[in-house]
Amino acid sequence: MSTNLEKIETLKRIIKLLHEGKSVQELKEQYSDLLRQVSPLEIPFLEQQLVREGLVTVNDILKLCDLHVELFRESLETRTLQGVPSGHPLDLLMKENDWIAKRAEILGMYASSLLAADQARAPGLLENINRILGDLKKLRLHYRKLQMIVFPYLERRGIIAVPRVFWGREDQAIRKLRELSIEIDSKLKSKEAIDHKNVAGRLLELSREIQDLAFREAKILFPALWALLGEGEWAAIHEIAGEFGYIVDADIHAWKPNVEPVLPYQIKPVITDEQLARVPEEFRQVVAEKLVPDDYQVNRDGDLNLSTGFLDKVELEGIFKALQLEITFADTNRRVRFFTKSEIAEGFPRAKTIIGRRLEFCHPPRLENYVKLNVEILERGQEKYRVFWTRMGDRILRVIVSRVNDSNGQLVGILEIVEDFTEILNNRDEILKKVVVL
Repeated sequence: MSTNLEKIETLKRIIKLLHEGKSVQELKEQYSDLLRQVSPLEIPFLEQQLVREGLVTVNDILKLCDLHVELFRESLETRTLQGVPSGHPLDLLMKENDWIAKRAEILGMYASSLLAADQARAPGLLENINRILGDLKKLRLHYRKLQMIVFPYLERRGIIAVPRVFWGREDQAIRKLRELSIEIDSKLKSKEAIDHKNVAGRLLELSREIQDLAFREAKILFPALWALLGEGEWAAIHEIAGEFGYIVDADIHAWKPNVEPVLPYQIKPVITDEQLARVPEEFRQVVAEKLVPDDYQVNRDGDLNLSTGFLDKVELEGIFKALQLEITFADTNRRVRFFTKSEIAEGFPRAKTIIGRRLEFCHPPRLENYVKLNVEILERGQEKYRVFWTRMGDRILRVIVSRVNDSNGQLVGILEIVEDFTEILNNRDEILKKVVVL
């Protein structure tokens, strides 16, 4: 099975059998010789091709990953990364991953005890399990950094399936963690009886899933990232990940890059010979094969280069019109410089004639001193914003008056935001029924 076509045909056959209900263990015994010809780092690229051709879903790939990692687990155990500096973002991500793996292992130990416990011992074990679950909820921050900061660098290079599969696994673990935590916490507070055997089984499954994710990160994802990403990319990850924060004690100043940060849209989306030389041997053949890099140009002529992206005048005005709120901005002289009119929501009536007007004169005389007082509080930096509620006819409006700073924290002006909360407040129960948990 030397060609990609033959490998893909084998994977398609295995996925079909998974759909038919064959277990990972059965397929491991049946296809182990064939699958061992596909390296553990090659399979994500073959999977990516399957996804791109619409032959399988990400959920199919999740099942296939279980089988493949199980086959290679023994050889992957010995793989360790060398030369990652202390305080480097990858060093901190690895430490977070270890932190998560250890707590998942402890969760599994308690779940095993719960499975063997009688009804009298169960509540005490559940109390401990509930605390561990509370601690494990921090793993979401670790996953968020991978999903929002790291994965875009892979996607830019045309590596799509790997981040999608990881994100699918991570999301699955987070949902199970949240559901179990809510269920156990609720039963403990109400002192209701709980089917602890059933809960123990689900906890063991969760423990295994989180540990498996940690294993995949340590042995597959992190070595690939270390080989593919340059210092400029790590510098950007370092800067942004520091803003997100870490779940372990981290000295983010311990590693200082010597280059400017490079964001995904700024890189040339190819894998260079230099990068290829640093890729693990088993990965080299895969990344050398043709991928479809993402060469989309984000910034265009005429764009405003903002700190969080690029917009042209038409896009900017369209965005303001589409917002379900309206804003008014006054500069440090308390003079109105800008306002928006929403096509969706209506705030207070305003017209172009207020441009240059004193901010307090945009309100009734009875509120003039009140407006001045709150603006002074914001200007002095005593608070970042003030919230007010008011009625206009049968509508209920929320007004937020906020201090606006520059990148150095210096006052730029005052922003007034008006939102119509009438529908939300009047239909609260119906809206809560439609809430989707992320």
